[in-house]
Amino acid sequence: INMGTRFMATAESPIHQKVKEQIVENDERATDLIFRTLRNTARVARNEVSQEVVAIERKGNAKIEDIAHLVAGARGKVVYEEGDPNYGIWSAGMVQGLIHDVPTCGELISRIVTEAEAIIASRLGGMTGKASAQAAE
Repeated sequence: INMGTRFMATAESPIHQKVKEQIVENDERATDLIFRTLRNTARVARNEVSQEVVAIERKGNAKIEDIAHLVAGARGKVVYEEGDPNYGIWSAGMVQGLIHDVPTCGELISRIVTEAEAIIASRLGGMTGKASAQAAE
């Protein structure tokens, strides 16, 4: 499973709290696809910079030189370290729409395991013997 965005929004994640809060605030539509014209598509959180990159690419024939000043890693570093989510591009998936809190990693893993066990029991219970065990309780 891909869980990068989800683990960004955990207490232990070494990014600024404002970025974590932005992930919680965003919905699934708050992303942009950039670098499409370069055949190296990346999904990033929608912000002023990503929108500018998309606009440049939409004009056609965009080259990395046209957007390099916007997508430079130094700008993304400022986002993560100083907490200005509009300063540069930063990776985030559509899963933002399903993220509603900033738990610890331990809490998140516990939830994932609990949800997986419930799904296995309800959908595959006949194969695992869990359905009959739960019915007997």
